[in-house]
Amino acid sequence: MEVKNKSLEELEDISQKIRDRIIDVVSRKGGHFSSTLGAVELTLGMHYVFDAYKDPFIFDVSHQCYPHKLLTGRWEEFETIRQFEGLSGFTKPKESPADYFVAGHSSTSISLAVGAAKSIQLKKEDRTPVVMIGDGSMTAGMVYEALNELGDLKLPVVIILNDNEMSIAKPIGAISKYLSKLLAGKYYQGFKGKVDNFIKKNMPEGTTYIAKRMEEAMKLITPGILFEEMGIDYIGPIDGHNLEEVIDTLQIAKAMKKPVIVHARTVKGKGYKVAEGQHEHWHGVGPFNVEDGAFVKKEAPKAATAVFADALVNLACKHENVVGITAAMPSGTGINKLMDKFPDRFWDVAIAEQHAVTSMAAMAKEGFKPFVTIYSTFLQRGFDQIIHDVCLMGLPVVFAIDRAGIVGNDGETHQGTFDISYLRFIPNMVLFAPRDNETLHQAIEFSYTLDKPCAIRYPRGAFIETNYKSETFELGKAQLLKEGKSNKLFIGYGAAVGRACKTEALHEEDIAVLDLRFVKPLDKETLKDLACKYDDWYVFSDSQKQGGVGSAILEFLNEEKVCVNLTSFEYEDDFINHGDTKKVEESLGLFPEQLVKKVK
Repeated sequence: MEVKNKSLEELEDISQKIRDRIIDVVSRKGGHFSSTLGAVELTLGMHYVFDAYKDPFIFDVSHQCYPHKLLTGRWEEFETIRQFEGLSGFTKPKESPADYFVAGHSSTSISLAVGAAKSIQLKKEDRTPVVMIGDGSMTAGMVYEALNELGDLKLPVVIILNDNEMSIAKPIGAISKYLSKLLAGKYYQGFKGKVDNFIKKNMPEGTTYIAKRMEEAMKLITPGILFEEMGIDYIGPIDGHNLEEVIDTLQIAKAMKKPVIVHARTVKGKGYKVAEGQHEHWHGVGPFNVEDGAFVKKEAPKAATAVFADALVNLACKHENVVGITAAMPSGTGINKLMDKFPDRFWDVAIAEQHAVTSMAAMAKEGFKPFVTIYSTFLQRGFDQIIHDVCLMGLPVVFAIDRAGIVGNDGETHQGTFDISYLRFIPNMVLFAPRDNETLHQAIEFSYTLDKPCAIRYPRGAFIETNYKSETFELGKAQLLKEGKSNKLFIGYGAAVGRACKTEALHEEDIAVLDLRFVKPLDKETLKDLACKYDDWYVFSDSQKQGGVGSAILEFLNEEKVCVNLTSFEYEDDFINHGDTKKVEESLGLFPEQLVKKVK
């Protein structure tokens, strides 16, 4: 959609059409909502002042990219947002050349902009990277690593700080806004440059010091002192919903030809009254009724996240040394229940997975039992800390890994496929997984008794109940759920035990089923015994095949010189697309009906 050369009145009309389209589609299909509604005018301003097909448009996390998609040729296709084989909910270059980079995790945008700016300088091109980043993403250390270099290099980058939750520093009314905008304007910048050059050539050292102190005093009036001290000019705060102000400010920022932060205050959910403000449940939504905002309720069994939260509450009530942490996902991980009940023992450290892991390592050393509760996809961000700060010293930190396996509509950046592969090779780490609600409670209790690092994985949504009585957890011990009369053995791990049981029930042969429970350490004695009875082994696990459960078993079989035929139904060497979980699993051939045919 062309927006350049439009009048302000026409732009206001476009912004309303964009909001109407987002509300209409998301209310029927679900998706990210409040953050994207709050970014409409900022996105319009970006497209008016810059060129999305030339200037790198970089959306941090890209929860707020729906207006950008609508402005770049995807108006009709927007109907398929986050649906299987439809548009991604995040920026994705395969969809459009206007999408500069894949996004889905936070706080990567400014680093990308620095890399883009270096490339543009080397290629001697006239392009300007433009970043939109939310205040929540500013809690991650990677942002400040990037700002630190950017302030030193002074390359042209415009960073729009979309502040929809909290102010970075308290603004001082209209005077602050006016002065900060004035300080960044072309007249002041030109005057400042001439004065600087004159002082350097003609003034004694003491006068230079006085001039510098005067400039610093002026900057103290503005709320952008942090960025100014890092060498990055600051404009704001501005009204992020005032199109005229947004466009004027971005034009000034573009003309400066240096790193600039434009601090824009916005309201989440802007334009849909029910969702306006700080309502966490309006961030990502399922279908809802537009008239009153009532969500479409679906009957569903209890999710594993809720089961975990209950189990951890029980444990924390019994043991005062149980503590826990999450990284900006308190309700998503269920740890909000613990934060409410034990506010001195459970924390949300915002988007800071590295800090979360290392801080809990110190608490483990001090005699506490920490539970680090983070989604599988986000725990990747704390990988070095798991090795260096936890496992190297063998500290008894428990990693409660939520969203393990297919997570559905968020797609490639969020699928929980890699945690077994990237944790299994770390010395001192114990890996185990429950198969259902009962064994999740048991797993949490068992984890408290371990004096070394361990990781427990469980799925998004509910387990497939298996109806087998559970045995007490014992380190490195599997549970044989049923013997079989055929030469086949189904080995399930975690939530995939339920799939193994369903597949066995559909097969006409009587097949043995093993709940592996531990992928590290393996139950070698049980596996050796089963190798004497069953020749064909089939592995069921919601994880990557490379380095996964099948790999662990093959390594053991090779070491012991045991010969069986092993087939793994883990995920192939690829990133898994977005869409409804059931449709994604069907596309991967993971339905029990499909697996029965593969076994036959």
